[in-house]
Amino acid sequence: MKIKKSISVISLGIILALTGCGSNVTPSDNTPDQTPETVSETQASGDTVTHDIIDTLPLNRHIKIDHIGLVTSEGGIDDESFNQSAWEGLQRTSGSYDCDVKYVESNTIADFKGNVDTILTDDMDLVWGIGYDCAQDMLDAATEHPDVYFAMVDNTFEDLPSNMTGVVFRGQEPAFLAGFIAGNVTETDRIGFVGGVQNDVIDQFRYGFQGGVAYAAARLNKEIEVYAEYADSFSDESTGKALADKLYDEDGCDIVFQAAGATGLGVIESAKEHDLYVIGIDKDQSYLAPDNVLTSVLKYVSVAIYTVSGDYILGIDIGGKTVSLGLSDNSMGISGQHSLYSDDIYNTAMALKDDIIAGNIVPPSNGPEYGKFVEWIWK
Repeated sequence: MKIKKSISVISLGIILALTGCGSNVTPSDNTPDQTPETVSETQASGDTVTHDIIDTLPLNRHIKIDHIGLVTSEGGIDDESFNQSAWEGLQRTSGSYDCDVKYVESNTIADFKGNVDTILTDDMDLVWGIGYDCAQDMLDAATEHPDVYFAMVDNTFEDLPSNMTGVVFRGQEPAFLAGFIAGNVTETDRIGFVGGVQNDVIDQFRYGFQGGVAYAAARLNKEIEVYAEYADSFSDESTGKALADKLYDEDGCDIVFQAAGATGLGVIESAKEHDLYVIGIDKDQSYLAPDNVLTSVLKYVSVAIYTVSGDYILGIDIGGKTVSLGLSDNSMGISGQHSLYSDDIYNTAMALKDDIIAGNIVPPSNGPEYGKFVEWIWK
């Protein structure tokens, strides 16, 4: 399986010329009274982030959709992270387009294929698969059910069937900003990372984060070590807590970034017990530990699901294409809440965000890229 770099990119700010072909579809009764132009998310800090959705829509191609389903990755719908954000996006879709939505939870990765088969028995029009490891099962389902549309988050293929869309995020970009913040805040010069399962998506978070730490270290002219651990699960809070305990107690870390779904809740609990810092993932998780969550790496899965579902419902031809999202689309970022560190650090991080968007800084997404990045910054 190979991550597709970007065959076709749909920005949440600008939809790039994905006009459909074929016969027109008469608008159905559930056409919204007003085409949605933006969608807003309220962060735990109270800040509201508004995302542009689309500029123009071919409403004469509106498709009648009755049922949309979602199959979660492991960790459950209440993981306070990835799955929960996905379900919130689908609920928002239901409200805007008057369609029924439902989900099936996967307790383990092995559950996914059976759950896809289960949800398809409910006469689905569109089925979402959540998580990197769902890709092959989703591809198989799309091949076996050509009359159903499929979309998946966090993976794609070089050649997608016409009834399928892949959504991928450039997680290394906001992770870099979080790493820069951590590098400026640490007092022990030791920082930890806890990943759920090691894969390409989690590598993006890890190495983007390490790149940000290294960038901060170069600016401060000192060495900062990053210690990485993996739980081999996105649903094991106890293992997440044990790994964080080790990072705090044995390795001397005073900040730990967790990219581990529900497993990360154990990391947050450990941070609270140690009265040290943790960095949240996917959603602004500061409400879980206001005195300990230094910042959060935001991944607006809900907005992606709302937008791509809407594109399909409104007849935009997105079949066989990959949606690639990052900082430039305002679909990823870091939380605006920064009461635990200075305005100066936050403002510098925001300037680095602009540099990333402009292409002046390219955060690493894997080990080899990280090695080259470190050589570049220390030249």
